[in-house]
Amino acid sequence: QSGGASTASKGRYIPPHLRNREASKGFHDKDSSGWSCSKDKDAYSSFGSRDSRGKSGYFSERGSGSRGRFDDRGRSDYDGIGSRDRTGFGRFERSGHSRWCDKSDEDDWSKPLPPSERLEQELFSGGNTGINFEKYDDIPVEATGSNCPPHIENFSDIDMGEIIMGNIELTRYTRPTPVQKHAIPIIKGKRDLMACAQTGSGKTAAFLLPILSQIYTDGPGEALKAVKENGRYGRRKQYPISLVLAPTRELAVQIYEEARKFSYRSRVRPCVVYGGADIGQQIRDLERGCHLLVATPGRLVDMMERGKIGLDFCKYLVLDEADRMLDMGFEPQIRRIVEQDTMPPKGVRHTMMFSATFPKEIQMLARDFLDEYIFLAVGRVGSTSENITQKVVWVEDLDKRSF
Repeated sequence: QSGGASTASKGRYIPPHLRNREASKGFHDKDSSGWSCSKDKDAYSSFGSRDSRGKSGYFSERGSGSRGRFDDRGRSDYDGIGSRDRTGFGRFERSGHSRWCDKSDEDDWSKPLPPSERLEQELFSGGNTGINFEKYDDIPVEATGSNCPPHIENFSDIDMGEIIMGNIELTRYTRPTPVQKHAIPIIKGKRDLMACAQTGSGKTAAFLLPILSQIYTDGPGEALKAVKENGRYGRRKQYPISLVLAPTRELAVQIYEEARKFSYRSRVRPCVVYGGADIGQQIRDLERGCHLLVATPGRLVDMMERGKIGLDFCKYLVLDEADRMLDMGFEPQIRRIVEQDTMPPKGVRHTMMFSATFPKEIQMLARDFLDEYIFLAVGRVGSTSENITQKVVWVEDLDKRSF
């Protein structure tokens, strides 16, 4: 009896194969109120709420939870190579299945994940405001179509969820641009959109904000089941929920960087694929999970033919700078992607087209791809932005390099 009493006083029995693990990460005592290992407790609390540091208070305590602690391999939910190891994707388990297949993917996607100071600094440290931003309010906007939703004056006028509103504050967006005032409620209302707006008018945020907001609200849906099914047979085909097509790698990377900002602290993982770069690295990045894909048409067709990307569950299709894509001869690839593969037809998917001009070719594309769309004209269609100063400098041939 005395031996039993001394054993009981030492605490609960820990099997030998679990002792090192329990010692490294601490165990939760039923009689205590927190983690028994103070070191891990400090590591966990370092993710804490930003309110204590005087920063944005948009993200509530709902975003903090058990996902903020370090795992058995000593890694946090955020990896160390500049991209987040978000819940539901990020790395493959030993079985070879993507963490798309983790049960945590079935959680509420509208709740923010714990913050990361390092990633927050990386994503939001370079924000700035245009020198003539106040002039945007003078740009005329015309929306035509049946049952056009009313425009907004502030981001808070429409419900886009806690994650989006927190990231808008981190990007220091004070008020929406004209194209955002009209496009955001149209896209949130699940209407197809054909928008003619100049470069630099805020088109990227105009479609990323409402699309990501809807993904956070709806969750992965059928795409998650498809990835699970593929994982059983060792295949790593990805089924993005949203697809953004861009004409050049520079624009694709720019959209991808904006998508990273607005998907911060969410379970959505954006990816980008474009020509002229190592396709092997892009495939490896895709295999870690992809919910929002930014791509150039040629490289996307290549990925589809390799069986790396399926568009069966693509809910949102965006064609950015559609006129440039047609000028560069991408119409066959675009029609191959949209009409000749597994992408849902118009009326089922939600399609948005953005173009600086509206020639006959774009009108034909809009007729084929869009369903009862709203036409949005921002400023003078086909003109250069009035805030850009254009100069012509006469230079002799011999002086061009030195100039």
